[in-house]
This record gives sequence, structure tokens and C-alpha cells, in this order.
Amino acid sequence: MKKFILDLIVKENITLSYQYSLLKLTSDEKLPEILPGQFAEVRVDGSTTTFLRRPISIHYVDYETNELWLLIQIIGDGTKRMAEIKSGETMNIILPLGNSFSEPDKKDAKIILIGGGCGVAPLLFLGSYFKNKGFEVNFLLGARSAADILQKSEYERYGKVHITTEDGSMGEKGFVTQHTALKGSNFDYIYTCGPTPMMKAVASYAAKIKAVCEVSLENTMACGIGACLCCVTDTTEGHVCVCTEGPVFNITKLKWQI
Repeated sequence: MKKFILDLIVKENITLSYQYSLLKLTSDEKLPEILPGQFAEVRVDGSTTTFLRRPISIHYVDYETNELWLLIQIIGDGTKRMAEIKSGETMNIILPLGNSFSEPDKKDAKIILIGGGCGVAPLLFLGSYFKNKGFEVNFLLGARSAADILQKSEYERYGKVHITTEDGSMGEKGFVTQHTALKGSNFDYIYTCGPTPMMKAVASYAAKIKAVCEVSLENTMACGIGACLCCVTDTTEGHVCVCTEGPVFNITKLKWQI
């Protein structure tokens, strides 16, 4: 797919919690085609300690309102500056980068989208995409506590939402792989993003029930075009750049099950 370098206008900057902000961006021009699972490289202006672009998952795209959403987790100077940006300011962004999640091969496929922490970000766009394609969507979202469950109502627009929290303050207590939604449910397709230990546990569950499973890796991707080699990962086909060959991989291509 063709890549674009765009100056997008900040339409809204919404504080979701102490650690997360939602940026709603727009443009005077029509947004380019973007597929669920792809990401953007954002230039951070106004931070003296941030020299490289920051890779951010595409959280949601609304072509009717010409909006692109980015979910920002504040973990350093770069993301802190991004969370402080004001409405009307512009952000220089390269997109769409990487590959995308695949579509199930049958309309009656049982699918579930599993996210943990900031890994829930690409799943909102994926869920909306599948809903528009006529699929029945299930979400399983995990976090440390109720305060870390973000935009539950947005996910509910596109499917049934299951929740786990480590402290039990919302949904079921425990990890996503312990949720009763997975007990006795033979899902055909599982899509997941989040901390690597969580994704490995989900991949193990998927292999056990013989479900197709795709994971979105969160390796450090400084350039987004395969030049810096920061994001290289080992696969069954050798070492590849996550930013160009991924970030989405079928678990059969990874060495997690070996």
C-alpha cells in the first residue's frame, strides 16, 4: 500500500485516565485507505529529548467524519508531549505502515479479539471493520483494574465485550486466558495484541483448540520502514523486521510453539 506523510489536525485531545489520552485527528483532504492492524509513525514536536518518531497503532478510522484516532499511553517524554497537544495543532504522521489482520474465510466464523493494556488499541478498528463485513464480534479486554478499562462503550458498538481485571474491580478477576468466555467456546479465529506473555498464553490456548490465531507484536519500531533494524524478530522463516513483515503475524510463523 502507498504510504503518506501527512500533517493531520488535532480535532480533540481527550484525557481518558492518568495514563491514557485519545487523539482525534482530521485532515482537509480525504484520509487514505488504512487497514486494521496497521500503524503510524508520529513525529514528536516540542520535546527536546525525543528525536525519533513514535510508532502508534491505528485505533479507529471514521471515513464519514474523516477522523483518525490514536490511543496514547503516556510512558515517556515523547508520549507525554503527544498527550499535551492542543486542538488545532498539527501532527506530522507517516501512514499506513505494516501489514494488517486477515479476514476469516467464512461469515459464520466464531471470532474473538483479545487485548491487554494498550494492546486493546488496534482492536477497536478491527472490530468495527469485521462488524461492517457482517461478522459477529466478541471482545475480551484485560487490564489491571477498572480504571484501566478504556472506552468500553465504544467496543460495545461493534460486539459483545468481556472484561477481566487483575484486582477484580470490573468483570472477572484474573487474566484474559482465565475468563469463562474461553471455557468450552471453540473459536475459529483469535486476534490479539498486548504484553508478550499475555499473547503467548493466548497463542497457546489457540493452538490447543486449533484456532487460527494472529498476534500484533509491539516491538520497538523506530523508523517503520525496515531501515533501522530495531524491531527484528526471529520467525520460522528467519529474522524479519516487524515494521515491514508485521506487526501482525500468524502464530504458525513465530517460534512460540516450538
